[in-house]
Amino acid sequence: MPKTIGWDIGGAHVKAVLLDERGELQYAKQLACPLWLGLEQLIEAIATMLELFGCDSCSVNHAVTMTGELVDLFNNRQEGVIQIAQCVSKYLNEDVLFYKMSDQRQSFVSIDLVPTFSNVIASANWHASANLIATKQPFALFVDIGSTTTDIISIRDGQLVNSRWTDAQRLQQDTLVYTGVVRTPLMAIAQKIEVDDKLSNVAAEYFATAADVFRLTGELSPLSDIVPTADGAAKSKHASAQRLARMVGYDFEDKPLEVWLALAHAFRNKQLNQITCAMEKHLTSNMVIVGAGAGQFLVKEAASILNQPYINLTNLFNQALPPDIDICFPAFAVAKLAFESEWI
Repeated sequence: MPKTIGWDIGGAHVKAVLLDERGELQYAKQLACPLWLGLEQLIEAIATMLELFGCDSCSVNHAVTMTGELVDLFNNRQEGVIQIAQCVSKYLNEDVLFYKMSDQRQSFVSIDLVPTFSNVIASANWHASANLIATKQPFALFVDIGSTTTDIISIRDGQLVNSRWTDAQRLQQDTLVYTGVVRTPLMAIAQKIEVDDKLSNVAAEYFATAADVFRLTGELSPLSDIVPTADGAAKSKHASAQRLARMVGYDFEDKPLEVWLALAHAFRNKQLNQITCAMEKHLTSNMVIVGAGAGQFLVKEAASILNQPYINLTNLFNQALPPDIDICFPAFAVAKLAFESEWI
C-alpha cells in the first residue's frame, strides 16, 4: 500500500495530512493559499506541501475535499469545483479521489466524474469529517470552528442527521454558521458593543478580524494565525489592540490596554453566544459534543455552558495527535475514509 495524502482545499488555506502505508498519521500541515488570486496559488501550495512531506517524488494516493470553489475567481460553484479538480489532477499527474457527499460512508469519484457530481463535491469537507466522527461516536454533536465558518453536525445511531447539504440550506438550518476565529470581520460579530462601560456602535469597516480578538485573549494558536491582518501590519498584541480600537472610533492611545482587552472579551462572548445558541438547536440529551478546528477551545466552553459532555479528537481516537490535527481534521478525515475504501 502506498502512502495517502488527504487534501482540504479552501479559499484561504490548503490543509493536508499524510498517512503511512498502514494508514497511520505521519504529518498534518496548513498553508496559506489566497486562491482568489489565481490557481497558481494552489499549485504553489501543493508543491510546498509535497516537499514538506517528502513526497514530491514518490508514489502517493491522493484524496481531496474542497471549499475553495466559493472564491470569486470562479463564476459559480460548478466552475470552481471543476477547475480545482482539473488543476489538482494535472499537477499531481496521478489518480486522485474526490470526496462527494452521499448516504454511503465512503464515497469518492475520479476526475472524469467530477462534472457530474460537482454539486455534492462542493463544500463537502464537513461531511467527510462528520462521517469519520460517526465511526467513533454514534451519538454526537460534531462542531468544527474554523478560521471562517462553524459547522454543526448531529450524529445519531452512527448516521449523519443533516438532511440538507447545500450551503444555502445549511445556513437556513444553523448547521453552517458563518463565523470563525481568524478571518471573520468584527463588524459581522456585533453591531453594538460595550466599550469602557458605554454602549457603542461598531464601525462597518474592515478594520479588524476575529484573529485580533483571540490574539488578545491568548487563545489563538500560531498554527492557525497564518493569514495577513486586516491592515497588513503586525500580529502583536499591541497591533491587534490598535485595530480593535478603530472598530469603535478610538485610537489605541485613547484608553488603557485593559479597555482593549475587555473589548476583545466582549467580542469573544458575542461570538461564543452565537455559536452556543446554534448548537443548542441540534442537541439531544444523549449526545457527546466533539470539537475540532482552530476554535475548538470555544466548542469546549460552549459544551460547558450547555452542560453537555465534551471530548476532543485525541481522546476520541485514543491516540496522541499533533496540534495541527484540529485545524486539518477534514484532510485527516478524507485521507482515512479513502484509505479504508475499496477504491484504494
